[in-house]
Amino acid sequence: MKINAGEIRIGMLLEHKDDLWQVLKTQHVKPGKGGAFAQVEMKSVNKNTKLNERFRSSETVEKASLDEISFNYLYQDEQNYFFMDPKTFEQTEIKKSIVGDKGKLLTENLEVTVSFYNEKPISVELPNQVTCKIESTDAALRGQTVSSSYKPAILNNGLSIQVPPFIEADDNIIVDTRTLEYVKKV
Repeated sequence: MKINAGEIRIGMLLEHKDDLWQVLKTQHVKPGKGGAFAQVEMKSVNKNTKLNERFRSSETVEKASLDEISFNYLYQDEQNYFFMDPKTFEQTEIKKSIVGDKGKLLTENLEVTVSFYNEKPISVELPNQVTCKIESTDAALRGQTVSSSYKPAILNNGLSIQVPPFIEADDNIIVDTRTLEYVKKV
């Protein structure tokens, strides 16, 4: 799908120079002389290289068309995570490098959205919030104000996050999967 250079946004996937690029930064520049342009920093999805490109406002770029399918998480081995399509019960495996650190938040039967490009998985989106259990945390210090102080805590999946002082070990909390931050106690 063709879009104008002015419509490029962070996170978009573009087809450019026979490769798939994810937009990291974009800045629209209108110099005093000459036409406006978009300065775009992109990262190759396949080769893991970066590219800075300038697109004139009148240019069009090809936005990648992705297929997004819901899957349920099943299990993992050394290199892959395994997911099942709840409609067809078909299983698919996705490399751990594609999922990244968010893989630690996966729990059995968690529904995720997998983006496919030319039938190849390129990203896994978790729900915005998941429930986790606190494995261990430091004791709260007396006299600290609740609003400004956080303490370190380790979740049952091994991730380390900051939590408010009233959170104790074995508490269930909700974590934002986009920022890996504490949201609330359950």
